[in-house]
Amino acid sequence: MPLKKYITLCLLVFYSFQMPAQELETEFFQNLHYKVLIKSPGNLSEIHELETIAGQSALRATKELPIQISQNVKSVAESAAQLTIHIEATANTYFNLQGQFDTQNLVYDSSYMYLPGFWYRKNLRSPENAPSARVSKNWIVREDRLSSPLVGVYDRQKKVSYSLARLDTIDDHALVPLNQGEVILSGLSDLGAVGFGEENSKAFLAFAYPYREAPNSYYRKLTLGAPVTTFLHLEKGESITLRYLLVKFTATDYADYIKHIWTRSYDLYQPAPLANNKLTDDEIKQTLTNFYKQSFVEVGDLKGFSGVELQTNICEKLKILEVGFIGRVLLNAYNALDFAEQHKDQELKQIAYEVLNSYEQHGFTADGFFREVVNLEDNKKASVYSIRRQSEGIYAALHYLDYEQRNGRKHAQWEKQLQSLLATVLDLQQADGSFPRKFKGNLELVDTTGGSSPSAVLPLVMAYKYYGEKKYLNAARKVIDYQEREIISKSDYFSSTLDADCEDKEASLYAATALYYMAMVTKGKEQKRYINLASQAAYFTLSWYYTWDVPFAQGQMLGDLRLQSRGWGNVSVENNHIDVFIFEFDEVLKWLAQETGEKRFSEFANVIRTSMREQLLPYPGHMSGIAKVGYYPEVVQHTAWDYGHFGKGFYNLHFAPGWTVASIWELLTDSRTKAYLTRKR
Repeated sequence: MPLKKYITLCLLVFYSFQMPAQELETEFFQNLHYKVLIKSPGNLSEIHELETIAGQSALRATKELPIQISQNVKSVAESAAQLTIHIEATANTYFNLQGQFDTQNLVYDSSYMYLPGFWYRKNLRSPENAPSARVSKNWIVREDRLSSPLVGVYDRQKKVSYSLARLDTIDDHALVPLNQGEVILSGLSDLGAVGFGEENSKAFLAFAYPYREAPNSYYRKLTLGAPVTTFLHLEKGESITLRYLLVKFTATDYADYIKHIWTRSYDLYQPAPLANNKLTDDEIKQTLTNFYKQSFVEVGDLKGFSGVELQTNICEKLKILEVGFIGRVLLNAYNALDFAEQHKDQELKQIAYEVLNSYEQHGFTADGFFREVVNLEDNKKASVYSIRRQSEGIYAALHYLDYEQRNGRKHAQWEKQLQSLLATVLDLQQADGSFPRKFKGNLELVDTTGGSSPSAVLPLVMAYKYYGEKKYLNAARKVIDYQEREIISKSDYFSSTLDADCEDKEASLYAATALYYMAMVTKGKEQKRYINLASQAAYFTLSWYYTWDVPFAQGQMLGDLRLQSRGWGNVSVENNHIDVFIFEFDEVLKWLAQETGEKRFSEFANVIRTSMREQLLPYPGHMSGIAKVGYYPEVVQHTAWDYGHFGKGFYNLHFAPGWTVASIWELLTDSRTKAYLTRKR
């Protein structure tokens, strides 16, 4: 192990549960159990339980096996022990090794489990046919599903946690012909699996090498598949060494556990910024303007950017417009206008104004809401609205009006329409401070869950600054009270994204961003409260972002493109792929680093920035598997996941570059929010 990483292991336990090193070493050794599966091609594998013998490193089976397996457990610091497993073939063989650490004293029912970017608490927010404790108490999954290759358990009554992390560099991956049953790998693979479960009412942590998934694989949205176990071929005399780290520490609650396990993950895997960035921020934006020019489309009486439901191999124009996620038409129009005037691009300026003017004239319903989705491909009209899309529309419109005001231009009709919409938004706020997720034009509630409520804070605070009316700020305060009481204090971040009902990244991201907005316009104790809450939400958000680079096999496009996944974020429990959803969260992280002294926030923000900027940006000579320049890809399938087409190492056939372009653009627009909220009017 490199000296730098070894020193890091010692630092991992700075806040750790105080336990003599020898005691944890003994606990680890005594409560580890193994079995090995030996496969002969064409036959079901044979399962062999392995016995540990005190004072010996070798693991024994009841019969002679074609491999020899030994273990070594060694304390590396107080409350941290390293497990090293050596596997050597005495004859040609195919094997799968499985291990289990029994916590002994942690009760499963009172414990929350953790697989970063995949499993939080017990995943009970997830619907049927997605991984959750309703399906099974015992789960083991491929490491590349996880934003850090580790598993954890936290007993919320005992306030004690155990976490098991893979220490090896995971570089190589091999193709497999099947994703279910017993499968022999086509070559060398470093990829393993980690998981957890319940036995005799106690929680355990599990690992396997090479990877396996049980009791189900999860290969498509809301589609649980059959379990899979893979087998690696070893020639006689070949060997494999595996390394894991067990850490034990206390935490005051689950949020505190997430905070400390994320910081330990960051310190352990030490994600470095990407050094091969070739383009300046301005050059990237210039490339993205190709999307604006090529996707400009008329959809009835509206104009905008065709940025949803496209095919990656065509990037065709479709007559579909979305105000908020996933199209972000208005935000893209404002970005285009700002850039066009800076660079004297008259074509782009005209496009931007045509979009914005069309929405000023025709972009609102008779009820005063934004026409969220206009789809002339299917002749469908949206009859249900969402607080998130309406909020994102107001957000973009206020940025535009503020920009125009600073340049001496006014838009009376825009002002009137927005103020009317904001009044209706205030009418939607519930007694507990939340906003319903979905509703009809007559304000009839369709989905009353409050997970999307933080998204409303952004336009409310912006409206307070733009119009100078405290009613908007007071409404935002009520949201924050709800957010603290029902979301942050319960560590329950869910259902902010519009196409899933589960634990998701965007819920915690919006929660942290909302608090940033509040802190920008308040002072004293109130501001400090928002800073503390934002920090807590940010750790949950960061837990979705990759601290390591998942492996791809040769022939998998993303591997051929040398995609490095660190800094990219997993999406949700339902939708198990990575993407570039970041928008202004980079700005939030840098601000939090200044306010809290947590340098990891700003350091990882730089990892995100350097990783997302241009790795998959399509430009001449670097089209990244996309048909047109500037159409940044969306559904990036980094694990055994098929959103509808192709699977690991490829994009889904259909994508929505409207939001990815907007996200990358905001990532590269430093301090936009701070400038808006602190500007004197």
